[in-house]
Amino acid sequence: MKLQVAGFLDNTMVNGEGLRSALFLSGCSHKCDGCHNEAMQDYNYGEEIEIDTLIDRIQCNMPLIRGVTFSGGEPFDQAYPLSILAKNIKNMGLSLWSYTGYTFEEIINSREEGKLKLLEQVDVLIDGRFEKGLMEGAKKYAGSRNQRLIDVKDSIRLKTVVMWEEKNKR
Repeated sequence: MKLQVAGFLDNTMVNGEGLRSALFLSGCSHKCDGCHNEAMQDYNYGEEIEIDTLIDRIQCNMPLIRGVTFSGGEPFDQAYPLSILAKNIKNMGLSLWSYTGYTFEEIINSREEGKLKLLEQVDVLIDGRFEKGLMEGAKKYAGSRNQRLIDVKDSIRLKTVVMWEEKNKR
């Protein structure tokens, strides 16, 4: 199975907590004004890459990395194949963060099995469309103030949104 990939960073510290790899997916349905990855909105941007190739590349970055972050483009627009990669990442013992222009509520209430399967693998979700006018004062790891850093596991378990940064202040 393949993913349309816009780019890959072997290690980064700006796309989530700790040293991690970042996978940028091609294609985005949101078309946010001021998007800093505008070229990646095109579903044909980048190249098709086999999931096994991505797994090998991530394994080569271990044990240096703590996790992997999905960004884009829009990761949830390739949710089903990405959920397969995500499951492999979790089986490696790595944390998984994902950016999305969808809200947590839009995904959890979706009838799309791929989106739900992907969400179940994610540890921290940075949700919401990027809003250019809300950049100033944005939380660390978020692009605009409306975006939330959500602890997905607790949010699913408790059936209410649990903010990651609040949980990690304790």
